[in-house]
Amino acid sequence: MTPRFSCRIAVSALLLLAAAPAAAAGDADTIPKGAAVTVLKASKFCFGNIVEVTGIVLPRDEQQIRPDRFGLKVAEVNADPGDTVTAGQVLAKLTDGTNTSNLTAPVAGTISTSSAIVGSPASGKDALFSIITRSEYDLVGMVPTRDIAKLKTEQTAKLRILGAGDVDGKVRRIAPTIEPNSQLGQVFVAIGGNKRLLVNSSGRAQIKTGQSCGVAVPLTAILYSTAGTVVQVVRGGRVETRRVETGLMSAGQVEIRDGIQEGDIVVARAGALLREGDPVRPVGASADAK
Repeated sequence: MTPRFSCRIAVSALLLLAAAPAAAAGDADTIPKGAAVTVLKASKFCFGNIVEVTGIVLPRDEQQIRPDRFGLKVAEVNADPGDTVTAGQVLAKLTDGTNTSNLTAPVAGTISTSSAIVGSPASGKDALFSIITRSEYDLVGMVPTRDIAKLKTEQTAKLRILGAGDVDGKVRRIAPTIEPNSQLGQVFVAIGGNKRLLVNSSGRAQIKTGQSCGVAVPLTAILYSTAGTVVQVVRGGRVETRRVETGLMSAGQVEIRDGIQEGDIVVARAGALLREGDPVRPVGASADAK
């Protein structure tokens, strides 16, 4: 082996040895560190300020229909409870000897009750029919004092009535007094639509009193611990635990009033397995989390 060839081998060996640590370091940098976690960015979300009312369905106005004089008998009944009638419609025929008279509906609406029976006396004292005027109903419920100040007439509401499903409505009247023992106030929510409703059936109304827009995260990102309510944020490839103040909740989103900012990278599904300072590999957000 010539001296020149031996020198070339030595130089090649030195170059390989010098390159080996660099390659190893590069490989180490590409090795993932920590557990992979799904993350997302805290973003803006608008929440509706909602007041909930639970109550029962009651007629808005009900008229009692009586004969205008005594000594009559019911000869014919032309309407039954549940029937929809028009103003002026004959509800029953009454007799007094050979004389016949008609008992008519003074308003349009729905017959709620009737005591008219053919052959029975029809005095001017007892009502033969009750009519729910214009077939209009209210959901009448009670709300806490703290919510009374948020309510105003004409505010829209979404109602769910037992036996009738979902209907729209709006606040019609707010009682001016509070029940002293329960500290609850009465609210009347007008029920819209033409659905047939059952008096005294229960229902729930969600009244929209306004809107609040702010930073929000999914409910799954919230962790309740002994330290309070927290959100886990990824910064520099490590977990940071942030104590937060939450607000409104809607559609699986929670308003964050303090503790994180819009754009912060948040662990989508917080859990006790992740601790402060743990290295993680964020998945699902931008490179800002790395």
